[in-house]
Parts: sequence; structure tokens; C-alpha cells
Amino acid sequence: MAIINILDHQTIDKIAAGEVVERPASVVKELVENAIDAGADAITVEIKDGGTSLIRVTDNGNGIEKSQIENAFLRHATSKITSADDLTSLVSLGFRGEALASIAAVAMVEMISKTPEELMGIRYVIEGGVQKEKDEVGAPTGTTILVRNLFYNTPPRKKFLKQPQTEGSYVADLMEHLAMSNPDISFKFILNGQNRFYTTGNNDLKEIIYRIYGKEISKELIPLARTFDGMSVTGLLGKPVINRSNRNYEIFYINGRYIRSTLISKAIEEGYREYLMQHKFPFCVLHFQIDTNRIDVNVHPTKMEVRIADSPAFYEAVKEAIHEALHVREMIPEVVLTEKPVTKTKIEQSVPEPFEQHRRLEQTGMPARSSVIQQIYEKSRPNLLHETATYGADNATTHEADKPEVKQQQPIEPEHPIINRAEQMELFDDKLLSSKAKEQYEILGQIFDTYWLIAYQDKLLIVDQHAAHEKVKFERLMKHFREHDIVSQTINPPIIITLNGREKECYLNHAHDFKALGFVIEEFGGNEYAIRGVPMDLYGYEENEFFYEILDELADESVAGTPESIRTRIATMACKAAVKGNTRISRAEMKELIDELLTLDNPYNCPHGRPTIISMSKYELEKKFKRIVT
Repeated sequence: MAIINILDHQTIDKIAAGEVVERPASVVKELVENAIDAGADAITVEIKDGGTSLIRVTDNGNGIEKSQIENAFLRHATSKITSADDLTSLVSLGFRGEALASIAAVAMVEMISKTPEELMGIRYVIEGGVQKEKDEVGAPTGTTILVRNLFYNTPPRKKFLKQPQTEGSYVADLMEHLAMSNPDISFKFILNGQNRFYTTGNNDLKEIIYRIYGKEISKELIPLARTFDGMSVTGLLGKPVINRSNRNYEIFYINGRYIRSTLISKAIEEGYREYLMQHKFPFCVLHFQIDTNRIDVNVHPTKMEVRIADSPAFYEAVKEAIHEALHVREMIPEVVLTEKPVTKTKIEQSVPEPFEQHRRLEQTGMPARSSVIQQIYEKSRPNLLHETATYGADNATTHEADKPEVKQQQPIEPEHPIINRAEQMELFDDKLLSSKAKEQYEILGQIFDTYWLIAYQDKLLIVDQHAAHEKVKFERLMKHFREHDIVSQTINPPIIITLNGREKECYLNHAHDFKALGFVIEEFGGNEYAIRGVPMDLYGYEENEFFYEILDELADESVAGTPESIRTRIATMACKAAVKGNTRISRAEMKELIDELLTLDNPYNCPHGRPTIISMSKYELEKKFKRIVT
């Protein structure tokens, strides 16, 4: 019979560390979230070798009292909650009390911390869960944590880490998400001695997106702000021109926490539905504020997933909010004939140093901390660096980022739309597709038997006749579907189909959808049904094939609203019925098509997300013909 052993504390700590400390990015996440919970508004993160040799997190938060330093490294010790009742109204980012204990169990950790009330700080060293040193040092208010040699005492864990460059990319991705989740906090990220990015903490989400993703993304954003029952959502939505090929750019936060949610992704994509091509996904950064009683954040050990109460209503609210925000904007992409070479330039700036001394002095005229404490900090700096034989020169270089930078801050490039011309990004021209604008159109003609040219004010509009006609046909069919007004065509003899248990249940649950689509189906005994009528506009389909395609896809859908499979099939019907390219049509037919296009809620994209119309400005044409030289 096997003997049941009681494990020692070091073994227990290492096992617990495996749940919390998966890789260097896990360490950074826990430490930065602790800094945010401590009230910091300036956080600097530095890593070397992907975070395996060094992780350094410095903040200007409230610090940790001397008497509490050792408790902070105990398992299940936390300042975030006091009882299980607190879990239902949790607002902090971390609460399990395992982060510091788990990190200290598998690394060499040094902490320097000071509270605002104390004159001196505390330096605490713990390696492999064992305390090594504890003494007083001069330090500014806040906390600095250095994590060296991650997994030094658990070689198998270290062996399964990826290359330093890959691990570093995980940390960089994490820092970008943290910066976007906290636009009111100044972040600085240093990778192998190089400044990767920084944010000023001025609460401008668009500026942060500019610094992370660049100008081409930041100039194609639409603001979103909606409030619902017990919930609000704010953020920025990307225009269809910057749709991506995966969901990595669907970024959303709940109460400041970056999370992943299939429910929210589906709601976002449904709101974008009219603007998405197949296999394309939107770019967006959204912040949700939800009553803590309506969510459960303790679903997953990494707290990356949440449960939301009344999820169907939440889904519909998010979908409608995004649809409305996109609907009021002009969505005609503009063609630029003059291409400018895209070059990435490194923006050298003296950005927020760890304790924000210079920026606060410039903005308020007052230093961030008292000059007396700062002088003590500077005088005790050699003691803080601890340039001993134990760590050698590496320790000195580790703290190099603390030194005030001597370079003068340089302005961002003059054409930067966020810093210098922020108000212009919110201005949009009058809508081109409107009844009022119709009076100013001039149809010039058709080219390549596919595209129509229209002059309007100082723009040349180019219309794809197939996409435009497809959109008109689709909206007609969808209107008939919603109003249960699709015309059915009787078939004789009827088509007899046999459904298995799963198919029968699915059909019965969606019988009203099939009826609205134009099917006339009757029971025929047992598991057999007779299809006696099909949609009139059933272009290019076998009747039973069309029925089974919808049935199979309905079985896999779990969201409310119009089933996506039906919408997809109606889009296909519209596509097959629309006038094709390489087809000459008359000017009168084109005028009629444009007039009907004007009546649609979204005339800018076909059902598959392709643009129906693009524009070219007079300015761009004159530049191309050298009438304007810039």
C-alpha cells in the first residue's frame, strides 16, 4: 500500500507556483496588477532575456508597510479581500494572495518599498521561498521589485520556456494591453535596455493606440460611448478599412481587466456584420464597466475569463451599440493615388521616469515627492543599488533606467493627428449618400462594363454595379424575411425529407425561421416532413440542399437574433440574383439603382463586406497631374 506523504512547504510553494507563474509574462502581469491596485499612476517595467534573467517593476504607489513586508510573501495573504463575501463585489485586479509567494518560490526576488508616511524604505530579499535579507534603505514612495533567474531551482520548468525573443514578445503584448486598459497610468516598457514604448498617462486612449499601432490605425477610429442598465461601454472602433484576418485585435476589458470572451467577440462581430468580408475581423478597443454583482471573475486561474449574468440581453446591447456607432459614420473608403513611403522612426523622448519627477514638475510646478525624501533617496542610492560581489555589475545596469534621462523631449512628427490636430479626427464630411446630396450627382458613365463613375462636389465616386445591386437585393430579401413577407413557390410533387433526432429538434426550434424564409413544410408522419413550398428567389440551389445547409448551420449556432446561417443564405441568394460585372446597363438603370441604394441604412458595403462605392478626391487627382506640388 502506498504511503501518503505530507509535503514540505518549499515543495508546496513550487507546486502552487506552477498554477500562477507559467512564464515571465505571468510574473509581469501579477506585479503590474499589484502596482495598479496600490494606486500607482507611473509604472516602469524592464526585462532582459525575455524576462528569464531579469524582471524589474517599479511603481509610485502606496508601498508596503515595514511590518507587512514578510506577510506579503506568504501564501493566501492578500490586502484585497478579508472574507469570501468580498468575492461578489471584487474591484481589484488580483486577490488570491499567491502571486508574490509563487514568484519567490521559483526565483531570486528583491523588493524595495516605502509608504508615504515613512521616511525610510525597506529592502527585502527572498530566494526560493527562503528569506535572505531585510534592512532599511532610502527610497522614494512606491515599490520596486526585481525578479532574477526565474525557474533557477526548477530546471524542467525553465526548459519548456520558448526562446528569449518569443518570451519577450509575450511580455510586450501584455504591456500593450495593460497600457490600453489603464490610459490614466503612465507606462514605460524597457526590453534589453531599449525603450519599447511609453504612455503619458493623460487618459487619451487614441494616443496610446497611436504609440502602439501607429498613425495609419489611429486615424481610422470611431469613438463609442453607450450606457445600459447596470453597464456602460466606451472605447474606439476601427473602420472597415482596417479589418484584420484574426481576432487578435478585438481587445476588450471588463472593469479594467483584459479578458477573452466568445460572447463579447460574437456580439462585436455581429455589430460589424454589414462591414465585414468573409474571414475578416474588426479592430476595436472597448472598456466595459459592469456592476460586480452581475459578473464572476473567478472562473479561471488566470482570471482571463468571466461569466456575465443575463448574457442574451448583454449580447444584444453590445451588438446594437456597435451597429449604431458605425451606422452614423461615412464608410466610403478614399483612394489615395500618391503613395508615401512608410518608415518607422524611433521617437526619442524623456518619457515618464519611474517616479514621474520631471513630468509632474512641468505640469503642476510642484515636485511629485518632497525634496527632503528625494535627497535622502539620492544620498542612499549606492546602498539601494547594492553593487556587491553577489550580483556584480549586472545589478548596476539593472537600475540604470532609474536615472533621469538627459535627452530633451522631441515633439512627435508635425502631421501626427492625435497630438497636434486631435479635433480634426472627429470631423466628417456631409454624407455622400443622402437624399440632399442626390441633387448634386452627375453620372459620367460606365467603364469596363462593371464600374460607374459619378462626380459629386470635389470627389469622384466609383460604384461597383454588382456589389451595389447585390446590396439592394439583399436588403429587399432581409426586409421581406423580417416582415414574414417572402413569396413562396409551390412545388409539386413535394420533397419528402427524413430527419434524425438532432435534426428534428433543430427544425422544430427554428420552424418559424424556415417559414419566414419562404418554406412551406408539413409533417408527413414519424420523422418525415414534406417540403411543399420554397422561397421564390432560390437562385442556383436545389431545394433540399438549401434546406439542409441551413439546418446544419442552425444546429451549431448559440446566439440570439437572426440566425447567421439564414442571413448568409439570403446574402448568397442576393449575390446570385444581382447584375454581374462585365454587363452593360443603361444610364436609367444605373440611376434607379443609385436611388434605391440611397434608401438603405448601410449602402456602403455588400452583404459579404465588400465596398459598394469608393471615392477619389480632386486634391489627389491634382497632385497626380502635378497641378499641386507638395
